[in-house]
Amino acid sequence: MSQRTQVGIVGCGPAGLFLSHLLHRAGIESVILENRSREAVESTIRAGVLEHWVTDLMRGMGLGGRMDREAHIHSGITLQYGPNRFHLDVTELTGGKQVTVYAQHEVLRDLIAGRVADGGAIHFEVTDTAFHDVETEAPRIAFRDKDGTPDELLCDYVVAADGFHGPGRKAIPEGTRQEYNKTYPFGWLGILARAPISWHELIYARHEDGFALLSTRSPEIQRMYIQCDPADDIANWPDARIWAELHKRLEIAGNWHLSEGDIFQKGIIPLRSFVCETMRHGRLFLAGDAAHIVPPTGAKGLNLAVADVLVLSRALEDAIRHHRTERLDAYPATALRRIWKAERFSWMMTTMLHVDETESPFEHRIRMADLDFLSGSRNAQAAVAENYVGLPFDA
Repeated sequence: MSQRTQVGIVGCGPAGLFLSHLLHRAGIESVILENRSREAVESTIRAGVLEHWVTDLMRGMGLGGRMDREAHIHSGITLQYGPNRFHLDVTELTGGKQVTVYAQHEVLRDLIAGRVADGGAIHFEVTDTAFHDVETEAPRIAFRDKDGTPDELLCDYVVAADGFHGPGRKAIPEGTRQEYNKTYPFGWLGILARAPISWHELIYARHEDGFALLSTRSPEIQRMYIQCDPADDIANWPDARIWAELHKRLEIAGNWHLSEGDIFQKGIIPLRSFVCETMRHGRLFLAGDAAHIVPPTGAKGLNLAVADVLVLSRALEDAIRHHRTERLDAYPATALRRIWKAERFSWMMTTMLHVDETESPFEHRIRMADLDFLSGSRNAQAAVAENYVGLPFDA
């Protein structure tokens, strides 16, 4: 049994879904294969800070209605260190640009609903996915459908948008992959709490006991993080201890106090940076987390995935509809220019705001000097703001 399509996509995350929508609008057929159920994809709660151009893209595709009704528009962020807190006005510093806080699972719900409404093919709960013949002009993807029946997808091109642990990157011979990796010696303990909004924008705080972040998911649901040992057991963090650390790290002198509530989700995630510069092998292309991981401090993960597939969709359109392959050949280099800039920004925000016990006292002082300089320099603030709202898109 086999199916035929022009572009086979593995992964129903931001990269895969945006790519399928963009190809559909260019008149190109695609099929998405996903190992999770639709319910699991739509209910996995992850952060979502959308750069200004991503929200424009969603609106342009007719998918921004619910986002515009429910999302939170932020014109700035708050940075905090020691007893100092300052507002970084990203809108004023970037000539009117803003960021939109809209959780990733909400974006995925909108994209899946839109693709289904368009008649797009998404196969959920597939297993044993494997890429074959990617060095030929007839690549294929073998898989088992949700009932366990063997199947395969015959394609002109295949795209691995299947995350860091998916089979896509592993389909590229290890000896030809060029990879770069950094593992940070700290992680984030994240919570979701039913509590009223405590602050009108995100607070990024460096405290002597570690980083903390306050953000909003909805008027009733708040998302917060504290720096911790990535190997720690979540059982060591009862709710009372979490709230005590959040109060200590986020509150400064004054009348403002953090609002508490019922914690209904918590977990610990490690932080890492990763880039696979080999984003193409024959007719196999990598996009999103399959090719790169950024620590969440810079709010770049989803945005970078969408940037990849915007470049790739235009290249595939040129190749399939106009028989021009220059953009496909240039895809890795074009995407990597933006990827490394996002990696740099995310690394800078992470090292500046976290307490790293492997660093020397001298380096700790440098981090505080970075924040002090940022608080008083308009030029430094403009550079952070430009990166935060999204660099100009050049595909």
